[in-house]
Amino acid sequence: MIWERLREALEREERGVLVTVVAGEGVGAKLLALEGGDRVGDASLAPYAEGVEASGTVEAEGRTLLRELIGPPLRLVVFGAVDVAEALCAIAGTLGWRTAVVDPRPGLATRERLPSAGEIVVAWPDDLPEGLVDERTAVVSLVHEERIDAPACAAALEANAFYVGALGSRRAQERRRAALAERGVGGVERISGPVGLDLGGETPAEIALSIAAEILARLRGAGDWK
Repeated sequence: MIWERLREALEREERGVLVTVVAGEGVGAKLLALEGGDRVGDASLAPYAEGVEASGTVEAEGRTLLRELIGPPLRLVVFGAVDVAEALCAIAGTLGWRTAVVDPRPGLATRERLPSAGEIVVAWPDDLPEGLVDERTAVVSLVHEERIDAPACAAALEANAFYVGALGSRRAQERRRAALAERGVGGVERISGPVGLDLGGETPAEIALSIAAEILARLRGAGDWK
């Protein structure tokens, strides 16, 4: 029954936690705890399904428990229809992430330029489709134009995107944060910039890899963040 409910939850893109005893007393016991309140399996494991922020193992009462987050795949929203955006969408696709590239310039936001993007949205950051960005979304701004970049970062922060990154030198990052703060945007310290781990990359593919690596590390709760 638990596997049937898990399959159904995945199809419906419900969120929850699958707890499995992998060592110690009761090895093999499982509990599927879904966000809506459904509980299927060993009820004694319920306390270990609460407050889980990342998949992994935990030791409890002489047992090892594997806790796996389930839910819809991460969504990556990239502002700027540039070469790095295409490379980043290609990498994200191999990780199973959903992708969207947003750019208000229809001459740039085309399928020919962005064959790897799951979705192409021709819109200004202030006019995004409802639900495109939420707490399960990573947002990356790859544009240098302030009229696009600043609203993009603001929209990401206001939607509580779990990761917000932007191109630019450290001085440019300071100016961006100050400008956003002056507009009343909160959480500007969460903007990761210069975006990506410092891997020394120079090509679009190398830069995209560094960005994907930083998003993944943030998703899994690893790393020392800017």
